[in-house]
Amino acid sequence: MAEQQGRPDSATGEDVSGLLKAEAYVEQEEGLTNRLSGWAGTIVTSIAVVMSLFHLYAAYEIVPTQEMRYIHVGFVLVLCFLLFPMAQRFRNRIQWFDVLFGAAAVGILSYAIIGGEDFTDRATLPNHTDVVLGVLFIAILIEASRRTIGPIVPIIALLFIAYALAGPYLPPPWNHRGYGFDALVGHLFITLEGIFGIPVDVSATLIVLFCIFGAFLQHSGAGKFFIDFSMTLMGSKPNSAGRTVVLSSFLLGGPSGSGVATTVAIGAVAYPMMKKAGFERNAAGGLLAAAGLGAIISPPVLGAAAFLIAEFLKIGYLDVIWMATIPTCLYYLSLLFMVEIDARRYGARGEAYVPELSLWQLTRRYGFHFISLVSIVIFMVWGYSPTTSVLYATVLTFVMSFMTRETALMPKKLTRALADGSLQTLTAATTCAVAGIIVGVVTLTGLGLKFSAIVIDYAGGSLLLTAIYTALIVWIIGLAVPVTASYIICAVIAAPAMIKLGVPDVAAHMFIFYYSVLSEVSPPTALSPFAAAAITGGDPYKTTLQAWKYTLPAFLVPFVFVLDPQGLGLLLKMPAGGSWVDIVMITVKTALGLAALAAAAQGWALRRTTPLERGLLVLAGLLLVFPSLLEALAEALIGRDISYTAAFGIVIALVVIFKQRLTAAPSKAETASR
Repeated sequence: MAEQQGRPDSATGEDVSGLLKAEAYVEQEEGLTNRLSGWAGTIVTSIAVVMSLFHLYAAYEIVPTQEMRYIHVGFVLVLCFLLFPMAQRFRNRIQWFDVLFGAAAVGILSYAIIGGEDFTDRATLPNHTDVVLGVLFIAILIEASRRTIGPIVPIIALLFIAYALAGPYLPPPWNHRGYGFDALVGHLFITLEGIFGIPVDVSATLIVLFCIFGAFLQHSGAGKFFIDFSMTLMGSKPNSAGRTVVLSSFLLGGPSGSGVATTVAIGAVAYPMMKKAGFERNAAGGLLAAAGLGAIISPPVLGAAAFLIAEFLKIGYLDVIWMATIPTCLYYLSLLFMVEIDARRYGARGEAYVPELSLWQLTRRYGFHFISLVSIVIFMVWGYSPTTSVLYATVLTFVMSFMTRETALMPKKLTRALADGSLQTLTAATTCAVAGIIVGVVTLTGLGLKFSAIVIDYAGGSLLLTAIYTALIVWIIGLAVPVTASYIICAVIAAPAMIKLGVPDVAAHMFIFYYSVLSEVSPPTALSPFAAAAITGGDPYKTTLQAWKYTLPAFLVPFVFVLDPQGLGLLLKMPAGGSWVDIVMITVKTALGLAALAAAAQGWALRRTTPLERGLLVLAGLLLVFPSLLEALAEALIGRDISYTAAFGIVIALVVIFKQRLTAAPSKAETASR
């Protein structure tokens, strides 16, 4: 993808080497794939194009739910076995057993489709053929997911299967009545509560269509335009390099949808400018990774997990977009705070940037990409379903691409866009399918309720401790699995604990979603920082720590959802007995708190902070971000109700700023010492 976005023409050998390493991390996120040519490449491309055309047709003409899920998974498995080799030594060629696996998957799913209602009616009492084919299909799915997303999620799925079988032999409170092999296979393979449950439904109806839409944007040149637009808009001021990274990542999140790919695409163009501006390479890499992470949480596309939120909560996808709006704005606002501090901290220099076109000329010529990007939201606001909206947005993108010769989706580019739309779905789709095993076992055994009871018991009924435990669980699971899998697993086993303690379900699921996303910048799967380090030449682990620093202030925001009575305002949900004024107030307070925490994290406000100033800024930020929590702590400690904690936070922050204002400006040596 970075290659499609374009590389600097003057790239040195070292730059190209770094980009190649960075693209390897993109491949690691999306799986080790075969590079096929000749008849093999033509066959795979043809299957991918047919898959995209089928899903576009299904978005227009209703296809029965169960058939839709079977056909979707069939396409996915065939492409997975043709594109993802069993091992490194089999790469770049199709093996006979890959064809066998794909054909077996199609055969089994054809058996299920032909069986119709008679097949689904046997879910509780499957016959011998059903069980044999079900076991074989589960094994095929496990192997496909191992190839695409690595061994961790498949191993977790197998452990859940073992848990379902071994229920009577487990100690309390983990024990359950147990399920026979036939009943378990019937539940996972035949019903719509296992493999072909909600996650696969979301993949078949939304994720694949949004991937096709993103591919159309990408191949029509939207990504390159958004980067060029950001660079031209920001000009040559000292802090332009950092601002360009933040703005372009926000815009590029739509056509990309991937944190790693966005990091690479922006880094290839923006890092030379950041280097000239004086950014230290690890800090530059950290900012690139943090900005790329925003692609997963940026409306209107967000990440695959966002579609699952809508389905789990039985709400419209437009509602999820609205809920993500303020947190996304706060995330990027936090990054901007960091960028502004960096410009002073590193003594950033403005570098002359001479664009090929002026901002007006660029916008007049390619500004139609903005219409394509926001068209999904416009269609949904007009009342169309998310599926219909993304279909119309894709058609609109195709039509508008012909406004200039170089962006037109002519047959060759159109074919590539259709193929890429399907290929970009594979990782998320296999994740959703194998996660269906986990969801199926949880619903069958009641593990979600057991787990929530255990968490609440350990937390002593404390909502704060339950939220902290949940965040740690999500974070730990996210270290080893992709964002989508992390969200699905934690949504069924961890969300019930917070909901049981009175947290609104929308807040609980958004909390888990954001902490699943945080895993993208956490080792050992910190692919975005590692890719950024490959581009900048920095140390991967130091870059990861820098990325953490950039993201941590904003990732305190989810605690506001669940701990503050007014926190629902950040999700554009009216607090109980509240009004729009409360939403504005909680947003402003949180934004000011993030500014104080950003200054504390950087150790820099108007100049380098002293340890005392840094501590005061942390206190000010917490008073602003978590006023109700600190009020409750004060009442518990001193027995008095202390109000206006947010006002105290503002006063403390102003005292620090005023004190620094009265102090002499830092010397060049202090600035250079960072």
